[in-house]
Amino acid sequence: MIERERIIEAYFKSWISKNKAMLRETFAPNIVYSESYGPEYHGIDTVENWFDDWNKRGNVLAWEIKQFIHQGDVTAVEWYFKYDYDAEVDEFDGVSWIEFSADNLVVNLKEFQSKLPHYDPYK
Repeated sequence: MIERERIIEAYFKSWISKNKAMLRETFAPNIVYSESYGPEYHGIDTVENWFDDWNKRGNVLAWEIKQFIHQGDVTAVEWYFKYDYDAEVDEFDGVSWIEFSADNLVVNLKEFQSKLPHYDPYK
């Protein structure tokens, strides 16, 4: 489990440092990656293209892990994400559902988003 946490932490940091080399160390060749707002990428080549395209227009300012939950070959990660994209800063909380292969490569990743700020609609 510690190895998976290290892999996920390094992957999140790769977005902040724009280190594309981490992608092939993290994902299986047949990765399926679903973003929280709908896009889905199939295969490591497509994930690398998305990484390059996104980083031409954006910067990840923070991607902070709150907690990990492990069960079998799946790790769930709760996190906070802040970014600047096309000169607009935004942030949200999220969860990633990450399925690992036997050799600790990510084969399936699904992101879910919770918009900020959180508020009580009854106050």
